[in-house]
Amino acid sequence: MIIFAHPQYLLLLLLIPFFFLGLGLWMRVRRRRLRKLGDEGLVRELMPSWSRSKRWVRAVLYSLAFFFFVIGLSRPQIGAKLKEYKVKGAEIMVALDVSNSMLAQDYSPNRLERAKLAISKITDKLQGDRIGLIIFAGSSFVQLPITSDYISAKMFLGNISTESIPVQGTAIGEAISTAVKSFSAQSENSRAIIVITDGENHEDDAVAAATQAAESGVKVYTIGVGSPDGQPIPMGGGLLKDKEGNIVVTRLDEDTLKEIARAGGGAYVRAGNDEFGLNPIIDDIKKMREEEFSSMVFEEYDEQFMYFLGIALALFALEGVIGERRSRRRLFDKG
Repeated sequence: MIIFAHPQYLLLLLLIPFFFLGLGLWMRVRRRRLRKLGDEGLVRELMPSWSRSKRWVRAVLYSLAFFFFVIGLSRPQIGAKLKEYKVKGAEIMVALDVSNSMLAQDYSPNRLERAKLAISKITDKLQGDRIGLIIFAGSSFVQLPITSDYISAKMFLGNISTESIPVQGTAIGEAISTAVKSFSAQSENSRAIIVITDGENHEDDAVAAATQAAESGVKVYTIGVGSPDGQPIPMGGGLLKDKEGNIVVTRLDEDTLKEIARAGGGAYVRAGNDEFGLNPIIDDIKKMREEEFSSMVFEEYDEQFMYFLGIALALFALEGVIGERRSRRRLFDKG
């Protein structure tokens, strides 16, 4: 398995075609200038030492040298072995509401993007804990199975939008049930669900689902996103309206979210613009008894960049030695 420690440098490879394009344009301009001096064939006879083919050979060598230099700059590495390591922590399933009401702009830029930013920031503080991600609206879906790969968590998080689930609604109960089923077999005690939603228009018995989760040893926390006064929902360049043409206003249902958290043995936090609410919940989760998890990862990467840089240096040196003049030696001299 080959990985690159600095893959951003690979973009420099896109410059290689421009080397040949630039040389071709230069050769074309030079040919036009020679024609102005007189007959092209005669002018070439007056410059017997200049080699057109060597110019292209040098360009090829320079491009190859640049290619190997960029690969070396990107630091290719080979995973030497697959190693099992053990960490202690909790398993956390985050259930994120992606219904249209999360587009309301009582947070900057809107409820959903603010929630995604908060989740992204909290993953930077996790150490040893495993995290999973569930998105829900009228139905629920496991966006990211439970994992300790925080980079993947951020990547999956970035792809979430209100279009991720086409069925509208707020099925909090289903999301909690889906989360309970998504914990790993290694976890028995340190398990928690964090539901991030405005809590409005819930379509199932979320309190019953939270109660069942608590009975199976899973704590359920809720974070309320929005304002009780309500906000309109931007949609299609305007505001979302109902069938009668009235502007839809979405309001935070704190009573429901508090009841869900109480039934799930967790806590309710109302999200703010500065403190979204995840930090105190994570601090509370860390007080739970940590469990030991085992994971298989590649370790002891072997650096390969020096070989590519060595090849690049040799090609650069060869390109400089070749020059542009024809060799005066001939294989067979005419007698």
